[in-house]
Amino acid sequence: MAKHEGQIVIKKYANRRLYNTGTSTYVTLDDLAVMVKKGDDFIVQDAKSGEDITHSVLTQIIFEQESKTGNTLLPISFLRQLISFYGDQMQMVVPSYLEHSMQAFTEQQSQMREQINKAFGDTPLGKNLQVPLQLVEEQVRRNTEMFHQAMQMFSPFITAPPVKETKKAEAKDIDELKEQLRALQTKLDNLG
Repeated sequence: MAKHEGQIVIKKYANRRLYNTGTSTYVTLDDLAVMVKKGDDFIVQDAKSGEDITHSVLTQIIFEQESKTGNTLLPISFLRQLISFYGDQMQMVVPSYLEHSMQAFTEQQSQMREQINKAFGDTPLGKNLQVPLQLVEEQVRRNTEMFHQAMQMFSPFITAPPVKETKKAEAKDIDELKEQLRALQTKLDNLG
């Protein structure tokens, strides 16, 4: 199998075809996605120049997966935040932070599966039990908070969430205050 420093070499030709030098076969982006899921380590090179284009091909796979399945892993708010870091002084920190966050998420996902297996074992419930959405949402919330805290350490000016989110939160707070005022008014009316 042809490898480059322990990696399978995929050549991308001018006609956009991808050639797996390890298996001597043409592959598709879907095939590369399967290889990623299996944990195969590969590098994609431009067939003519030899340039490493792995990053752009992996990005293309993400784009196709996002548009094909309709199940997006990258929420719009995350994409906006990510784009805002391009050209920013934080641009250098973001890749390593994201890498560590994904690694921690993967480890925690394994731990949750182990806990479910311990709790329910081979019962039908254990086999069909899915991690409650609340646990996942809580983890996302913690990771987001951790991300904001890390960014604030490097740039004290990144403290407020985007204006649109702030306005939504303020509107929610105002609605809650109005409801509390109505409840107090009702109590006063009942006393009088």
